[in-house]
Amino acid sequence: MGAMKSKRFKKTPQVLLMGLDSAGKSTLLYMQQRGVVMETSPTVGFNVATIQLDKKNSLSVWDVGGQGTMRPNWKYYLEGCKVLVFVVDSTDRTRMGEAQKALKKILTDEHLKGVPLMVLANKKDLPNSVTIREVSTLLELDSYTDRKWEIQACSALKGLGLQQAFTSIAKLMHKA
Repeated sequence: MGAMKSKRFKKTPQVLLMGLDSAGKSTLLYMQQRGVVMETSPTVGFNVATIQLDKKNSLSVWDVGGQGTMRPNWKYYLEGCKVLVFVVDSTDRTRMGEAQKALKKILTDEHLKGVPLMVLANKKDLPNSVTIREVSTLLELDSYTDRKWEIQACSALKGLGLQQAFTSIAKLMHKA
């Protein structure tokens, strides 16, 4: 192809949406893409959606199933990933340790070396959710000194914070 490669054929950047099952990844993705709450069931394999940020920019977002049996397959999706978005259910304090281990494991993969991380603390509209600071501490985000990372609160069901999150994700990608 060489010189003929025009802007039109530019692949849209890959954003990976990962996290434990029931964190709200698919709901979040469809809410941002279509503006509606979709009935979702546990994702087997992955969903891909294009998120239009503005007239010029879009993100190709891959939402990968988070059930325990699926997690060993996460490594097959990492190549070419520009930003890892890790979604946690901020009401589920009991599984934060599990989330922390899953995140730590995936970030050791060579394909994610230096790739920016965006943590989305989902379900912040619920009264029993933990603060962003707590989520950050429980996930040990301060230990990731080798990459840019951010954490933001959102509510996939209410659509709160999603536009801001995806705008930040795009900015992280351009800095990377």
